Amino acid sequence: MFRRVFFSFHYDNDCRRAAQVRNSNVIQRNLIDAPGFIDAASWEDVKKQGSDAIERWIRRQMEETSVTVVLIGSQTVEHNGKVRPWVKFEIDESLKEGKGLLGVYIHNCNDPVDGRDSKGKNPFDNLYFGGTNTLLSAKYATYDWINDNGRENLGTWIDKAAQDAGR
Repeated sequence: MFRRVFFSFHYDNDCRRAAQVRNSNVIQRNLIDAPGFIDAASWEDVKKQGSDAIERWIRRQMEETSVTVVLIGSQTVEHNGKVRPWVKFEIDESLKEGKGLLGVYIHNCNDPVDGRDSKGKNPFDNLYFGGTNTLLSAKYATYDWINDNGRENLGTWIDKAAQDAGR
């Protein structure tokens, strides 16, 4: 089934790894539509406009998507244990909208400039369902792009996340 997907990731550290996922065969076969992939210059322009502009841009990119895929790199969760602010915002918006949600570790993707990276912490282990003591990791699955053969399985993972969310 065709799905519209939003990819959430720490841009500065993982843009090239995220591009590998976005350009995978699953997306090239038109099983997934991933709007709003932004290049460095465009991202810098949006950032210069401030937080409100970034939030508006994110919300526009998320419109009509049914699933958010959080691409997890070494710095998605900062050293102080907090999820990067824009990744957290995207997760929060996904939860508010009832979108499917899943995580995919991308540290093993070979960045053409930086090579492979160390495995980062699962952001779902650091976030709770609103007003509860239940971690998001209790409900939302994570996979490894390389070890779990993401190129072949991403569509299945996305379908499952969408179905789990009733979409």
